[in-house]
Amino acid sequence: MTTEELKEALPNFTDPALLEQLLEKGQIMELKAGKVLMEPGQFMKMVPIVLEGSIKISRMDEEGRELFLYFLDSGETCALSLTCCSASKASEIKAVVEEDATIIAIPITAIDQFSNDFKQWKDFVSNTYQNRFQEMLVALDAVAFKRMDERLMGYIVKKMKQLKTNELHTTHQEIANELTTSREVVSRLLKQLEKKKWIELGRNVIYIRDDFEELISK
Repeated sequence: MTTEELKEALPNFTDPALLEQLLEKGQIMELKAGKVLMEPGQFMKMVPIVLEGSIKISRMDEEGRELFLYFLDSGETCALSLTCCSASKASEIKAVVEEDATIIAIPITAIDQFSNDFKQWKDFVSNTYQNRFQEMLVALDAVAFKRMDERLMGYIVKKMKQLKTNELHTTHQEIANELTTSREVVSRLLKQLEKKKWIELGRNVIYIRDDFEELISK
């Protein structure tokens, strides 16, 4: 990859010296959907910046239940990974490739150097913390204040936008894990949406109407 290609993937970085250092110190990686990048308890060796595709970041409890926090899209990195690297702490999150992705993996040994040498990197890290904090507040509010049917519909909309498709290939159990509820609850609520003809259920797939977001906002 050239610096021009990297600049196109990361438009916030325009400093030629920073782009050169990212390519020199970082490693370009091609990842398939489903690949687990990080598990709770592991120590971070690198910070991923997504160039293409997406990565799902979740929090796990002691019983293995999963709470979805946010997606990493093109041009983004994980605030919690940056925090763990800075503090030399074990990971508190699970990172899974949501759709085939290309990332540049920045080793933790280069993070402090970039912060000292490049203002654009410091701004990037600062904006990452701010944006992720807001997204985690949204996730917390959903758990604390929204009914499960509202959370499920919001989840469907988010997935549609994330994957840019009206077909979600997933199981009811996988949705239940992400929403920290039971499979039976998810199945019942999906059946209700199907009766309204807002979605159609298949085997491990959900077909969603084009105007789904408009319908649920009424």
